[in-house]
Amino acid sequence: MNALLQTAIDAAQKAGKVLKEGFGTDYTISSKSQIHDLVTEYDHKSEAIIIETIRSSFPNHQILTEESGHHASDGDIIWIIDPLDGTVNFAHGIPFFCVSIAAIQRSDILCGVIYSPMTEELFSAEKNGGAFLNGQSYKVTQQNSLLHSFLVTGFPYSVKENPLHCIEHFAHIVGMGIPIRRLGSAALDLAYVAVGRFDGFWEVALQPWDMAAGALLVKEAGGIVIDYSGNDLNVMQSSSIIAGNSNIVKALRNEIDSFNLTIPKR
Repeated sequence: MNALLQTAIDAAQKAGKVLKEGFGTDYTISSKSQIHDLVTEYDHKSEAIIIETIRSSFPNHQILTEESGHHASDGDIIWIIDPLDGTVNFAHGIPFFCVSIAAIQRSDILCGVIYSPMTEELFSAEKNGGAFLNGQSYKVTQQNSLLHSFLVTGFPYSVKENPLHCIEHFAHIVGMGIPIRRLGSAALDLAYVAVGRFDGFWEVALQPWDMAAGALLVKEAGGIVIDYSGNDLNVMQSSSIIAGNSNIVKALRNEIDSFNLTIPKR
């Protein structure tokens, strides 16, 4: 295990311990840009621990976090951090949330870690090294049929604006009779795809911290992650993505593309 991955694991587990201790206690909750885009004091506590852990080992690396933004430096490696993905779940006492950390050098994701403190599940991957859950290697599913697949998705906080017709896409795919879950953490959704719990995932308007670690997990588990245009994912910019094994990703994109042709222009 290289030093980057070990640091990511240490940071995620330290932060996860704090989140687990804080879960279900009294804490402050506030809204950000949207009414349900919540932030708690534990988002900030978790972020502080992660930054401190990374800085202690790599003081010249850059850091990009959901809560405090870009911490510039002269290093060419940038850490992408979501200190608490699934804040709405956390704030409402639902034990489905995680810490997500990835290290990127230019366009390469070097390592990624997603830690679920309530289940003590550590999903980890490093470039060309495979994907693991608590040390055991995993692969994406080999499901060939979209109709027989089990999918997971999510919606942006701006869902009432229906970006990229995400509401119609959801209704269309549900209408095909496909079982779908909406769990509230894109990072964990991707981790679950990587270890074969879901066959595929799609969501619009994800941010780098939502998807960087999860994208590497899926790729290292033998899957693919693309944007809605069919291009390789650029995790350094907001993207609408499809992830899973190659058959499910292709079929999902075909459904989205074909249904787009039937949606009246506004």
